[in-house]
Amino acid sequence: MNSTRRAFLGTALGAAAAVGTGFGAAPASAASAPSEASEASAAGRRGCRRIPPSGIGMHLYTMRTPLAVDFAGTLEQLAEIGYATVGVSGRHGNSPAAIGQMLDRVRLKAVLEHVGYDIVTGSGLPRALEDVHTLGGRWIVVPSLPGSLHSPAGYREVARQFNRAGLVARESGLKLLYHNHGGDHEVVDGVSLYDILLAETDPELVGFELDLYWAAKGGSSAPGELFVRHPGRFPALHVKDMAPNGDFADVGSGVLDFPEMFDTARRGGVRQWLVEHDAPADPFASARASYRYLSRLRY
Repeated sequence: MNSTRRAFLGTALGAAAAVGTGFGAAPASAASAPSEASEASAAGRRGCRRIPPSGIGMHLYTMRTPLAVDFAGTLEQLAEIGYATVGVSGRHGNSPAAIGQMLDRVRLKAVLEHVGYDIVTGSGLPRALEDVHTLGGRWIVVPSLPGSLHSPAGYREVARQFNRAGLVARESGLKLLYHNHGGDHEVVDGVSLYDILLAETDPELVGFELDLYWAAKGGSSAPGELFVRHPGRFPALHVKDMAPNGDFADVGSGVLDFPEMFDTARRGGVRQWLVEHDAPADPFASARASYRYLSRLRY
C-alpha cells in the first residue's frame, strides 16, 4: 500500500464523512480529460457541484429482502424516495420483461445488470445481453471472479476474456463493466490484481463499476486517484460507506470522504452513483438516509 493510499484511508477512518457531493457530466475519455486549467477551475467550484437527480440510483442487492416479498412494491417505494435508476442484481423469479414493466410503471430506469463471470465468458452471453436490453440497461456487469483465478496469471486470463466479451457487448450496443471486491485489490507476487485488469483490458471494450468501499478499504490507490490515472473508465459507482470499525454503513453516516472522491469523478467518466449497503438492518431506512445524503451533497 503506497503512502498516498495509507494517508487517504487513515484520514477516512479517523474522521466523520465531510459534507459535499457528486456530479453528472458526460464521461471524459483519455483523449479529452480536462486540462490543468479546467481542473483548477473545478477546484474553485468546490461546494457548488452536485450529483444530478438522474444520476442517483440504488443497486438492488441492498433491497434483496423486500424484493423477494414484493418486487413491484419495493421499486415503487424507491421511486417515492427519489431514486431515478437501479442496478439489477437478482430477479427473484421475474422475467426481464416483467421487471422492465414494473420499472416503467414507477418511472425508474435500469442502467445495468450483474451477470455471472461464467455466463459472460460462455455461451450464455448473447442471451444475457438481450436481457439487459430488455431491462433497458446500457451496461452488463460481472460482479466477481471465481477464486481459482486469484493470481496474476488468472487475472491476465480474465482480461483476455473481458476483451473478447466486451467486443461482443459493444456489437450489441452495450458495454461490459467489472465490479470490484476487496480481493481484487490485493498485491500478489508483487503485482496489483486490479491494476492488471486496468492495464490489460481495452478501454473501448471494458469499463469498471467501482465499489468505493472496497476500493478505499483495500486499494493501492484512492478512488479519486484511479479516476485521474484511468480517465473515462468508471461510468458507474457503488456508493457504499464505511463505519469507523470497518463495517458497512449508510451513505453519509460513515467515515469515507465522498466529496474528495467525487472531485475527480468527471475525469473518471462517472455517470451513475448507485447506493449500496451489503447488510442493512432496515433496507428502506438505509435507502432513505443514503438518498438524502447524496441528493443534498455539494462538493
